[in-house]
Amino acid sequence: MFSLLCGLMSVCALGRGQLATNGQLDDGKRYICRAIPLSGDPTCPVTLLPELNAGGQEEELRNTVMQLRETILQQKEMISKQIGTINELTTKLSLCASTTDDRKYDKGSSWGKEKQNTMGDDRLENLEQQHLRANVSGAPFPTELRDLLQRRLGELEKQLLKKVSNLEEEKSMLSNATAEYRLKTESTLSALVDRISELEKGGGDFKSPEQFKLSLPQRTNYLYGRVTKTLPEMYAFTLCMWIKSSASPGIGTPFSYGVPGQANEIVLIEWGNNPIELLINDKVAQLPLEVRDGKWHHICITWTTRDGQWEAYQDGGKLGSGDNLAAWHPIKPGGVIILGQEQDVVGGRFDAGQAFVGELSQVNIWDRVLKPVEIQSMANCSSYIPGNVISWLASNVEVFGRGAFKRPMETCQERLPKA
Repeated sequence: MFSLLCGLMSVCALGRGQLATNGQLDDGKRYICRAIPLSGDPTCPVTLLPELNAGGQEEELRNTVMQLRETILQQKEMISKQIGTINELTTKLSLCASTTDDRKYDKGSSWGKEKQNTMGDDRLENLEQQHLRANVSGAPFPTELRDLLQRRLGELEKQLLKKVSNLEEEKSMLSNATAEYRLKTESTLSALVDRISELEKGGGDFKSPEQFKLSLPQRTNYLYGRVTKTLPEMYAFTLCMWIKSSASPGIGTPFSYGVPGQANEIVLIEWGNNPIELLINDKVAQLPLEVRDGKWHHICITWTTRDGQWEAYQDGGKLGSGDNLAAWHPIKPGGVIILGQEQDVVGGRFDAGQAFVGELSQVNIWDRVLKPVEIQSMANCSSYIPGNVISWLASNVEVFGRGAFKRPMETCQERLPKA
C-alpha cells in the first residue's frame, strides 16, 4: 500500500513538471515524498516549499548602495575640509617663514642660511603634500609635521605672552605714575586753597599770610607755637625754615613732631655743646649746620625712607649728607607739631633746657625731596614755594605763653646775609 501511494505521488510530480516544461505557468509550489516507517501516518503529508522573495533582496541591495554612497560623500567632504586646513596652515607658515627671512636679511645673514631656510620651506611643503595624500588615503598624520607645527605654535605663544607681559608692566607703571601725580596735584591744590583763603581774610596785620615770624625770646617750658595741622604717612619729606638765634649753649629745639608711641618721630635740636641733630624715630644724625650768629639763615633738611638717606642745606648750599637714618621707616601720621619745644609725650611735658630761643619763619614741609635748584631759589629770595603738606600761614600757627608773639616778617632781601 505504501509503495502504491509513493508511486502515485511520483507520477503526479512528473506530470506537473511536464506541464511546466510544456509552457504552462508554474504556481511556485513543489512537492516531495518522504519515506515514513510502517508505524507512521500513512497519509504521506506534503510539505510546501517557501515562495522565493525577489523583492526583499532588491530592497536590501538598494539600501546597501545608498549607505555606500553616503559614506563616500562624507569622506569627500572630510577631505575637502582637511585640504582647506592644510592651505590655511601653509599660508600662516609661509608668513612666519617670510618674517624669519626678513629678520635674517636685516642681521646680514649669509646666502647659505637663506638657502637652508628655503630647503626648510621645501621640506615643509613636502610634508604638507604627504599629509594631504595621507588624508586622502586614510593614513595617520605624519609625526614630523605635527612636531614642526607644535614648535612653531609654541614660539608664537611665547612671543604673545611676552608682549602681553610687557603691556601689563607698562599699564602698571602708567597707573602708578598717574596716582602719584594725582596725589601731588591734590596736595598742591590744597596748599593753594589754604593760601587763597588766608588772603581773602586779609592776613591780619601782615602784608601776606606767610609774611610773619614766631618770636620766642626766653628759654622756658611754656613759650611755644603749635601747628594746627598734622602730617600724613610719608616715605620722604623736606623740612625748610628761616631761623635766627644767638642762644648759647645750643639753640634748643626749633621743630619737633611726636606721634602716639614715639614722641621723637621728627626732631631738630641743638642742646649743650653738641651740633644740630636730626632725630627720626629716635634715630640720630648730626648735621653740619651753624646758625648761632644772630643772623637769618635758610635751612632745609631732606630725608627718604629708602636707605635712610638725608641731606642738609644752609643758605642754598648743601653742607652734608648721609644714610642709614631710620631706613625703611615710614613717618607715622596723626601726630602733633610743636615749634620751640621738645616733646617728651605727644604735645607736652617740655624741658626748659631744650627750649628754642630766637625767631622762626616760613616753616614748610613737603612729602617729597625737593630739588637743589628749588631749595636755592627759596634761599636767595628768587621764589617762594609753600609746603604741600604743611604751609606757613598765620591761621595754621597758634602761640602759647606770655612773651611769645607772631610779628610781621622782614622782607626776604633784608634777611639775606650782608656781603
